[in-house]
Amino acid sequence: MKPIAIIGAGITGITTAYSLLNRGYPVTVYDRDRYAAMQTSFANGGQLSASNAEVWTQKSTIFKGMKWMFKKDAPLLVSPKPDWHKLSWMAEFVRNIPNYEANTVETVRLALAAREHLFAWAENENIDFDLETRGIMHVYANQKGFDHATRVNELLERGGLTRELLTPEQMKEIEPALAGDFVGGYLTRSDSTGDIHKYTRGLAEACVKMGANFVYDAQVEELEQDKHGIHVHFRPSAGRTSPVVPVVEGRELRERHSHSAVVICAGTQSRHFASQLGDRVNIYPVKGYSVTMPLKDSESQSFAPWVSLLDDDAKVVTSRLGADRLRIAGTAEFNGYNLDIRSDRIDPLISWCRKYFPGIDTEHVVAWAGLRPMMPNMLPRVGAGKRPGVFYNTGHGHLGWTLAAATAELVGAAVKSSIPVTTESE
Repeated sequence: MKPIAIIGAGITGITTAYSLLNRGYPVTVYDRDRYAAMQTSFANGGQLSASNAEVWTQKSTIFKGMKWMFKKDAPLLVSPKPDWHKLSWMAEFVRNIPNYEANTVETVRLALAAREHLFAWAENENIDFDLETRGIMHVYANQKGFDHATRVNELLERGGLTRELLTPEQMKEIEPALAGDFVGGYLTRSDSTGDIHKYTRGLAEACVKMGANFVYDAQVEELEQDKHGIHVHFRPSAGRTSPVVPVVEGRELRERHSHSAVVICAGTQSRHFASQLGDRVNIYPVKGYSVTMPLKDSESQSFAPWVSLLDDDAKVVTSRLGADRLRIAGTAEFNGYNLDIRSDRIDPLISWCRKYFPGIDTEHVVAWAGLRPMMPNMLPRVGAGKRPGVFYNTGHGHLGWTLAAATAELVGAAVKSSIPVTTESE
C-alpha cells in the first residue's frame, strides 16, 4: 500500500508515526526543518502534567487578558492589534466557557492514558530523556490562588487524579532549595518531567528502524486529494539536496508524492492544511517562552530544584533536566505567528528564578520561544476529517507533551478502522 503521510515531525507527528508503524502501516513524515522536534517540541517546560489539565475557558481568563493587555511582562499578554483570526478564535473560546468542567475532566483522562504509552515506548526503544519521577508541586503565594486550586481538585479527581495537600513547611521539606513565602501547595506524585526534544528525537530514530521514511527540509505547500489518494506538494528547503528535483532558472521545482492517507500534525500550521482538505481546524498560535540554565558545578546544582514546580499565579514551571540543566518556562502571548524572543517576556522568568532560587547562576541562560497550537475549546483535534483518508492529531496547546501518546493511539485506532493495512496501491 501507499504510505500514510504525516505532516509534522514534532511530538504529535512522531508519536503518530510510531503508533501507525506498530499497527503495520508504512509512513512518510514531512517536516520543514532538518531534524525532528525543532519547533514547539524543542524546549518546552518539560512537564508531563496531568495536574495541569485545567482548561483556560473561564471568565477569569478573559478578565486577566483585558487587565494585562498593556502590561508587557504579564503572565497572559494579548496584543491589542486587531486580527480577524484572533477575534474569531476568542469568540469561540468564550462560547466554550460552559464546557469548562467537562473539558477539564476529559483532559485529565487523556493525560493519564498517555502516561502508560509514553513510558512503555521509551522503555521499549531505550530512550534516555532525562526522566524525573519526583512529581510536580503546585505552589501558591496567595490565598485566592490556593482556594481556586482546592476547587479544581474536584475536577481532577473526577478525571481520576489525586493530589496531596501541602503546608508551607511540607513544601520546603519536599524541595529544600525552594525559598520564599507560600500559603500552601499541592503535590502530584504521579506526574513527572523530561526533555521533550530528546524523547522525540529518540522515538524518531526508532521509527526509522521500523521502516519509516522521513522527508526533512521539506516546505509542504499544498495537500491535494483525488481518487488516487492524497498528494503532498512540497518545495525543498535551502540546503536540501534532492537528485530527482530539476532546477529551472536557478530555482528548484516542487516535488509531489502520493499517499493513501494523511495525518495532519503540523502544529500552528494545521489550520492552513485543514482548509485545503475541506476542514475547519481553528488553531491559534499562543507563544510561550523558556530559559534553560546550565548548572556548571556542584554548587550551582545544589541550589536548583529537583522536584518540578508549577506556580499557577505566575504561569511558570520548572523542570530539572539531568544534573546540569534547569528549565524554567511559562507565560502565554496572543500575538499571531511571531517567534521573536522578547526580553520583557524572558526577564520575568529570570526574576522568578532569582526570587525563589537566589543561589542559581543566571548569567548564561539560553532563551527560547515556541508557538503552542491551541483550539478554542482547549481540547486537541483528534480523528477523521470530512473526507476519507484525512485525519488530525493537532491543537494540543500547552499540553502536547502530556497528551501526545494518548492522542496518537486514538488516531492509530481511527486509521485502522477505516483503512485496511493490506490495501494495494493503484
